[in-house]
Amino acid sequence: MSTAPVTETPPSVKTEASRQSATGPFWLPIWTLTVRELVRFFRQRTRVVGALGQPLLFWILFGAGLKGSFQPPPWADWPMSYQEYFFPGVAVMILMFTAIFSTISIIEDRREGFLQGVLVAPVSRLSLVLGKLCGGTVLAVLQAGLFLLLAPTMGIHLTAAAATLTFAWLILLAFTLTALGFVIAWPMDSTQGFHAIMSVFLMPLWLLSGAFFPGGESGWLSWIISANPLTYGMAGLRRLLYFEREIPDGAGLPSLAVSLVVTCLFCATCVGLSVYLARRQVSKDAR
Repeated sequence: MSTAPVTETPPSVKTEASRQSATGPFWLPIWTLTVRELVRFFRQRTRVVGALGQPLLFWILFGAGLKGSFQPPPWADWPMSYQEYFFPGVAVMILMFTAIFSTISIIEDRREGFLQGVLVAPVSRLSLVLGKLCGGTVLAVLQAGLFLLLAPTMGIHLTAAAATLTFAWLILLAFTLTALGFVIAWPMDSTQGFHAIMSVFLMPLWLLSGAFFPGGESGWLSWIISANPLTYGMAGLRRLLYFEREIPDGAGLPSLAVSLVVTCLFCATCVGLSVYLARRQVSKDAR
């Protein structure tokens, strides 16, 4: 009995096939989950009101109410109104609110069974996490970027270099806050519990970052502000918005280098915890 000759696949074809199989399954879930977050956002227009409308109201109302009692921080050697001081804080609040709304969908996805379907798919847990984080990051940067278009009304004029650096910083900060939201949302079963954590943890985290009031010499409060990792994300954004003014180091505002290092470490920690939680097998993910 004759047998058909066996044709060996050329090494170049094997290499190309292995390369596609290695890169395809990793990047495809990231792209798919990112697009899904964008589609979900544009179909739920009330999220725009929650993530962008409330910070705008805070900026207008608090800016008008506290302008008479506000004293500029030591690093501001020019006449600064409270609305100008509060402006970067509102941008960070928009990033945080958008991260909250994008990661709270994890709880809904688990309840509807979508998350279980993703978990049993032959994809990397890292790609799953990055897909959720990239979707939330894109939405957060879009909304915060729209708000920063109001910067010239506060006397903040960005050059092309400063605008590019500010945009890159927004991406880093949005990615970090979305990863933090992922860490909080993943173990939870109810959206009510997530909102409780937001009230007792996320909002104080933002309030004690120098976004709402300068730290100054407030005793024990200044120590908490210095230990808050979001303080350095807030400080980095302020320095980039006033990039041309060259605020000196040691003026009560962390330097840009220190802010970058702390924010990157905080981001890496949150992403690492997100991947660790996604790799854990718990009973509720099998329901």
